[in-house]
Amino acid sequence: MTEPERPIFVVGCPRSGTTLLQLMLHAHPRIAIPPETRFLMAAYDARHDFGDLARPENRLALARWIVERKKTRFADLGLDGQQVIDEIVAGPPTLGSALGIILRAYAERFDKPRWGDKRPGYFQRIPALLRMFPDAQIVQLIRDGRDCVASLKEMDWYKLDVYHALSTWMESIEAGKRAAKSLGPDTYYRVYYERLIADPKAEISALCEFLGEDFDPAMCEPDRVASVAVPDRKTWHARTHEGVSAARSGTWRSRLSATEISLCEMVAGDRLREHGYEVDGTGPAQLVGYAHYLRVAAHRRLAARKRDMTDLMRRRDEPCEVAARLTARAG
Repeated sequence: MTEPERPIFVVGCPRSGTTLLQLMLHAHPRIAIPPETRFLMAAYDARHDFGDLARPENRLALARWIVERKKTRFADLGLDGQQVIDEIVAGPPTLGSALGIILRAYAERFDKPRWGDKRPGYFQRIPALLRMFPDAQIVQLIRDGRDCVASLKEMDWYKLDVYHALSTWMESIEAGKRAAKSLGPDTYYRVYYERLIADPKAEISALCEFLGEDFDPAMCEPDRVASVAVPDRKTWHARTHEGVSAARSGTWRSRLSATEISLCEMVAGDRLREHGYEVDGTGPAQLVGYAHYLRVAAHRRLAARKRDMTDLMRRRDEPCEVAARLTARAG
């Protein structure tokens, strides 16, 4: 049997535990998942700027744009920038190939054959991911939305409010529902954070079956690889250097106000129940707060539709092929 080589992408609402899952996958002897790269979607959205990648000079411009810009977080990968640039210039003339070469190089740094990426916000761009990596497997991590909202509120880097945080969770759930329906069980897989931390071996074993990989016990000790796969500056991921724990699960009860809990349950109660979460029913949310949430959610939906429509229009005159040519299944 041919060993699997399909790219793996981890998605989910921010603060749902995607970094923990990244480390569990990275602990597998055949899989390497880097810290957030921040260049895949940026490059996809800017693809027209680089012209036809059949021209080596355009591949060089793209490679330098990724490697030399601080915004891309390329430095976190620990790779030789010039070597990566050279590989992109010598590689297949497609956007997905150029990006995949970098992820592949990260895997090669650890002598592993299988690569991928993790970023929570990829749930918004699953169709674009699959355009670049048609043979990819998508793994979505779901966590109680109230815990996600509570955690986002506490992050220094999160500049929005509880209404945006709640809307983000709802959007991630809806995106996962669409992906499950359209992609099927061979491409999309769902993991629940609470089950993962309660019984890592059982949940990771099932995930490995989906990925076509053998389970390895090292995957249940993600803290052993945190020092190499999580940048030190990401202090909000400090708990990844500890063993798997359920200590923070369900703490929304003490981290959210009664009004915030009521809002979450008014807005997301049905979705929470669908995914097995109990709803306390602490009381009705203030109508003013609920109305504000509806405005925020509507604004975000409109922005997402505009982004998707813009992408559809830009596909009509793409300067080159987008799909990667790095794996046998992708061609």
